Amino acid sequence: MNLIAYRPVWRNLLSASMLALILLAATAATATQSTDKQSAARPPAQPESLSAAEFSRLIRELSEEGGFFRSDNFTSNETSYLHVVDKMRELGATGGAYVGVGPEQNFTYIAKVRPRIAFIVDIRRQAMIQHLMSKAVFHLAPTRSQFLSRLLSRPMPKEKEKVAALETSVDALITYFRQTPADDQAYTANLAEIRKMIEKDFQFPLVEADLSSLEYVYKTFRDLGLGIPTQRGGGGRGGGSPDLGNLIAGTDLRGKLGNFLAVTEDYEFVRDLHRRNMIIPLAGDFGGKKALAGVGDYLRKNGYTVTAFYTSNVEQYLFDSRVFTNFAENVRKLPINDKSLFIRTASSRYSHPALVSGHRWATLLQQITVFLKDFDAGLYTDYPTLLTTHYIAAKE
Repeated sequence: MNLIAYRPVWRNLLSASMLALILLAATAATATQSTDKQSAARPPAQPESLSAAEFSRLIRELSEEGGFFRSDNFTSNETSYLHVVDKMRELGATGGAYVGVGPEQNFTYIAKVRPRIAFIVDIRRQAMIQHLMSKAVFHLAPTRSQFLSRLLSRPMPKEKEKVAALETSVDALITYFRQTPADDQAYTANLAEIRKMIEKDFQFPLVEADLSSLEYVYKTFRDLGLGIPTQRGGGGRGGGSPDLGNLIAGTDLRGKLGNFLAVTEDYEFVRDLHRRNMIIPLAGDFGGKKALAGVGDYLRKNGYTVTAFYTSNVEQYLFDSRVFTNFAENVRKLPINDKSLFIRTASSRYSHPALVSGHRWATLLQQITVFLKDFDAGLYTDYPTLLTTHYIAAKE
């Protein structure tokens, strides 16, 4: 065989092999770059639950100094809170993150929105302590009737058929807990268990003022039961404000029950979110520099988008305090999209066109992107203008 004659062939084969290796390396590099880009673009994994240590850390690090508000806000006084539920569903308000203010109405909105995480931000530190108390009661109570039993320091019925009736009839639930007196032994034992759960299980340290707030709030629920209003001493009853029993029995615009304690599946959803430490209460001012901005930073870093932000009528006080601009800038720091909604309320004193007969409040919706656009355009010269500019009514 003439080896000299085959040298060009070997050279061609070697050249082809080298070219193939170069192409393979280039393809691998391109694939690696593509994977890196996809990883960078992929949102971070949202946690299914938070550890007690992380839950406590978020409260302590994101909260501001507690501020003042003129009422205790043990319960909501907004009887129209269910009116917007169907409209929210129609607008696709589900999942994501929920932000709210105030007491128990947040649990109903959370039940309807079904978020993956929720932050409840209230200027009063007492409100934060009340939410930690409620969280402990959720942990201790597998059912709605047991929740009210623990919350109000009233014993459950001994007969199985009566217990079953409480879980199948909202009327029976309300009637029983309106008629059943508080039990002092249950109160003492429950309060001790709630305190222990907050400090040990939730790993949240209670200072002396917190302990006083916890006892004050829990004792008020014991003393007033389902008759508890927004403010102790009758201040919350003025003008026909509802008590807790009225709120549980409240209906939407179609006459359908909707409170989180009126629907078993809703209660179970909220309880599960609490048990996974995904409802985080904070002390914070909507116009402050820390709480809302911190919430926005946390949500963005963890890949959440705000689905619903319940403001109640807090914006009224932000205008009065001349810090509404600070609030708008805090809202700008939240991760939102075109479906993100405000839920706000307007007192009957403003004669809002969406006010439903028989109610002292109108509950309204607004797209948060529209709010920011209008704010930048200088449209919100005062609180009444905010209420009537590009709002979405419950019933159109």
